[in-house]
Amino acid sequence: MRRRRYSFLERIPGQVNHMRDLVEVSDEDCKKMLRMDRNAFLRLCNLLHTLVQLKKSKYVTIQEKVAMFLSILSHHTKNWSVTFQFRRSWQTVSKYFHEVLRCVLKLHTLFLVHPQPVPNDSTDNRWGKFKGCLGALDGTYIDVQVPTSEKTRYRNRKGQVTVNVLGVCDMNVKFVYVLTRWEGSAADSRVLRDAINHTHGLKVPKGNYYLCDNGYPNCEGEWSSRRPQNAQEYFNMKHTRARNVIERTFGLLKMRWGILCSPSWSL
Repeated sequence: MRRRRYSFLERIPGQVNHMRDLVEVSDEDCKKMLRMDRNAFLRLCNLLHTLVQLKKSKYVTIQEKVAMFLSILSHHTKNWSVTFQFRRSWQTVSKYFHEVLRCVLKLHTLFLVHPQPVPNDSTDNRWGKFKGCLGALDGTYIDVQVPTSEKTRYRNRKGQVTVNVLGVCDMNVKFVYVLTRWEGSAADSRVLRDAINHTHGLKVPKGNYYLCDNGYPNCEGEWSSRRPQNAQEYFNMKHTRARNVIERTFGLLKMRWGILCSPSWSL
C-alpha cells in the first residue's frame, strides 16, 4: 500500500504546536532545546531581522528559521530529525539553516568584543600581576569530515581528523578573535603567525599582550601542582591561573553547542 503524504494544511497544527512548546511555554524548555531562554531567543531574532535583514518567508517565520538553526547547533541534531520535529522538508531545513548561518556570521562585529587592558592600579587576584594584559589565547581542535585524500593534512598529533582553531578571549570569558581555517596538523605557532600577519587578523596594540602557553613563541617552561619555590615559579603559577580563562571559554562554548563535539563539518 502506498504511503500517504501529509498535505500542507495537515502539517500546520504540528508546526504551530512545536514552536509554541519551544518558545512560549517556559524558559526551562527553551534553554534545554535551544540553549538560551525566551528573552535571549527573541532578542537574537530581532537582531538578525533589524541588523542583517533576515526576513520571514511565505510560510516560515523568522522565529522558526532561527529555532531550526539553534536546534542543530545545540544538539548536533541530524537533518531528518529536525525535519520530523518541525514538520518541514529536509530541503527547507537545509535552506534556512544556511540562510541563518550567513546572517549570524555578519554579526561578528557585534559578538566579538574589544578587550580592555589590565590597569596599572588593578588589585585583581588573578590579573593584577599582568599590567597591560588583554586576555589569553590558545588553540583547540574541532573534528571535521574531509575526503580520504585530505585526511593526512588534517590529522593532528592525537590522530584525530580536525581543524586547529585559534581562539582569543578577554578577561571576562568573551571572544575577541577566532581563526578557523588551519588543518589539524598545523603547529599552534604557525596558526598564530598567520593570524597576526593577516590583513584583518589579530591586532595587538603596542605595550599590550595576550597570555599563552608554551606552544607559542617566547613562552618557556611548565607548571606543576606543587607550591612555588621561587619568584619564577610564583609567576608561572599566576600565569597559568590567568591563562586558564581561554580554556574555560572553549569549554563553555563546546558545552553549549554540541555540534562542535562531533565530526559534523565537511570541508
